[in-house]
This record gives sequence, structure tokens and C-alpha cells, in this order.
Amino acid sequence: MRLLTPNWQTRLPGQKYQGSNPDGFMTSAELVEFIADYAAARSAPVRTHTTVTSVQPADDGYHVATDTGDLRCRSLILASGACNLPTVPSFCHAVPSSIECVTPMNYRSPAQLPEGGVLVVGASATGVQLTDEIQRSGRPVSLSVGEHVRLPRTYRGRDVLWWMAASGVWDERYDEIDDLTRARKLPSPQLVGTPSRATLDLNTLTDAGVELVGRWATIRDGRALFSGGLGNQFALADLKMNRLLDTFDEWADHAEPPVECAPPERFEATRAPESHRLDLDLNSGEIRSIIWATGFRPDYSWLDLPVLDRKGHLRHDGGAVDAPGLYAIGLPVLRRRKSSFIHGAEDDARDLIAHLAGYLNGTPANGSRAAATP
Repeated sequence: MRLLTPNWQTRLPGQKYQGSNPDGFMTSAELVEFIADYAAARSAPVRTHTTVTSVQPADDGYHVATDTGDLRCRSLILASGACNLPTVPSFCHAVPSSIECVTPMNYRSPAQLPEGGVLVVGASATGVQLTDEIQRSGRPVSLSVGEHVRLPRTYRGRDVLWWMAASGVWDERYDEIDDLTRARKLPSPQLVGTPSRATLDLNTLTDAGVELVGRWATIRDGRALFSGGLGNQFALADLKMNRLLDTFDEWADHAEPPVECAPPERFEATRAPESHRLDLDLNSGEIRSIIWATGFRPDYSWLDLPVLDRKGHLRHDGGAVDAPGLYAIGLPVLRRRKSSFIHGAEDDARDLIAHLAGYLNGTPANGSRAAATP
């Protein structure tokens, strides 16, 4: 298990990667060590092995109940993340009991799955990675593909995430994005962090023998029904990728000093199968397990405050939550496109701390919008 971001992008305020492989990808164990070293160097008063059970309003701020004692605070920052719980379709209960269903939260390896066919649902980063791993184990795999973000691992000789950072795409602010709601819901890009820096896309999976089907729409009479718009999904993802590559090329053409990189390139279009099935009999025994790689959602069950909308999303403006002295950090496109990445936290934190300082001093920023600069 490795990060999708290269090592040089794994940095926190005052600490960056110091190893000999800046273009590699940290394993989970290496990331834990990186964060542990950061905590030790700063001696921050972190309370480990402590679970927050509820947050409630108090006269002077908030009452935070934990399993190791209660806390009172004037201000509170929610840094609990956006991927606490797996999201599965509402029709999942109609899957026959003979089929084992797992999510990325409880998946560990192909060995835990029963012998036989596997259906992976979702073609974002997690979905394509698990599809590749399970296919290599010798099991036949079908991948249900809906909306997805296609990216090459490298472009013009550099990591694609270098281009995202250098061209300024990742620094685009939330108040500069036309459709912010959609931007915050975009699937994670089809990337994998491997020593070979290989691209893992749908063409790669097709060449490996994976069967591609459309978006899983519903279950009817024991049959999984798939969308017929597979080719359209491919074309849309290819179009968006090429537009992004055009943005990189345009920036490189005008960059000062000039960027040292290979010439522009384009990639083979995603190949749609000549025909793909629109349904699958779930009682036939062909599919023995299903992996719901259909995304994640935050867990706010402990937040006893009226700050969620009717869909359970946190109401906030660039991290300033709809409650006095309450803030959030680490959510997708919170203040910038890079907000949910490790290296994206610092700039957001500086903005929010400026707003927080004003609140505590009794001089909040104009309106509810968090200050653009400290």
C-alpha cells in the first residue's frame, strides 16, 4: 500500500522528505514513521488512543466528550477527514447472500476472497488498483465503470502531479471554481504509486483480460443491470484528460525560466469493447464476490451540532463552518484543489488560523468567508 503522491510532495510545515528517492511513493509504514517523527520533533500535545464521542454546544464554545475525559473549548477544528465510511449503493441489500461483499475498508488481499469471479464496482484509484491486483491473482474480474478521471502517471518525462503543482492547477482557489459542488465530488484520478511509475488505466486492464461493463444501475429479479453508455464515459474522461494536458502544455510554452521536459505527447484513446453486457445473473455462480470501490464519506455521527445539510454534508465556506468558532480542514477542495492532499494542508491552515485568530480576538473577518491571506 503506497501513496499516490510522490515522496517530494509528502511534506508538512517545517518538515519534508529527506530520503534518496524523491520520485518514489511512500509505503503506509513509511508514512506512519514520517508523521511520528513530525509529532516527536514538535512535541505537540497530541492525545493518542482517545475517541471523541460527541461535540455539543456550550455557553462559551463547545463541550467535547471523549472516552478519556471531557474538554471545553472556545473554538474547534474538525480534522477528521472525508473518508471515514465506505459509500455503497442503496441496492446493495438485494445482492444474493451467496455472494461475498467487501469494501476497501475490510479488503486486505485476493486470498480472502472466495474462488471464482469478482466484480469490482467503481473505476477510480482504488477500483483500478484492486482490479489489477485481483486479476493478477488468477481470478476472472469484471469492472463496473462509471464517471472517472483518467491521468497518465508521467507526462513529458515528469510525474503528472508535478505538472499539477507547477502549472498552478492545484493552487486554484475554491472561490475561483465555477462549479464548486461538482469539483468537490470528483472521483479520485486513476493513479497508482509503484516503483516503476507505471500508468494504470482501463486500456492496461483490458490488455490484462479484465472485462469492462458500464455503471451498475440497479438489481432487478436477481440480475445486475449496467448502463449502456460505456463508450460515452470513456470519451468524456479522455476529453477531460486531454484538456488538462493542453493546460500543462500552454503553461510550459510560456514558463519563465523555460521548463526542461520532453515534447508534448498524447495517449491512446480508451478502447471501448465492441460489445459489452448490460446485465449479469447474480444467481448463476459466475460472480462469487463483489468489491464496492464506490467511494467514501465522512462520519459526523458524533457531531451534535446543527451544521449538516439535508444530505449530511458539513455546511462551511472555505473551512469556516456555519457555527461560531468552528472550522474544518482536510476536505476535498476545501480552499484549494490540493486541500485533501498531505502537502495541501499548510496553505489552508494559514488561512483558517488567520480567521480563527480574528474570532478569538473579537475581530472576525468580514462576512463568513475565511480570510484569503493571513
